[in-house]
Amino acid sequence: MALRGYREEDLVSNRASLLIHGGTEDERRAWAEEAARNFGVPLTEVRQAQELAGALRQPNGVVFIADAGKLPLDAQGLILRCLQMQEERPKVVVGVSGTAMAALTRGTLREDLHYRLHQAQVDLQTDGLRDALKRRWAQQAEALAVRAAALKAAEEKERAAAAARRPGSVTRILPKRKAAAPVRKGTPRNAVR
Repeated sequence: MALRGYREEDLVSNRASLLIHGGTEDERRAWAEEAARNFGVPLTEVRQAQELAGALRQPNGVVFIADAGKLPLDAQGLILRCLQMQEERPKVVVGVSGTAMAALTRGTLREDLHYRLHQAQVDLQTDGLRDALKRRWAQQAEALAVRAAALKAAEEKERAAAAARRPGSVTRILPKRKAAAPVRKGTPRNAVR
């Protein structure tokens, strides 16, 4: 990837909004989902212009626009206005199918929006990036599965403990411990026998 500003790894973990292009829509969505998991916030996906204004009003979260080229230019203007004017705004991930330059040439992407995001672009067609992302997502999926299994085991343990405490349940009573051997008179307590 030719560095224009932020590195791809930085864009996943910082609050900068970005333009992501190339690859499939599922790959772009997976990238946005990773960013949302990184911040611990919900991912809001926008597919139609009517959904855009409400999604951009939220103060945090990640808003994923699957293909900005399918939105009218005035709706893209809402994205631009949000990026320029809103102090507290969500991380906006603007997706474009194909390349960003092709969308500019076709006139389906606003030039001022592209200019605003030119320092924060991820090109999924970059050599090796898609493979690196797939490896990273596989590791994250494995870590999530381990965490989910640990949570499930803890819930099962808690449920079993709660069932044992219910009235009317049979619990095992441990036998009383035997009393320690009596100490003989005349023998100091600390003496070794």
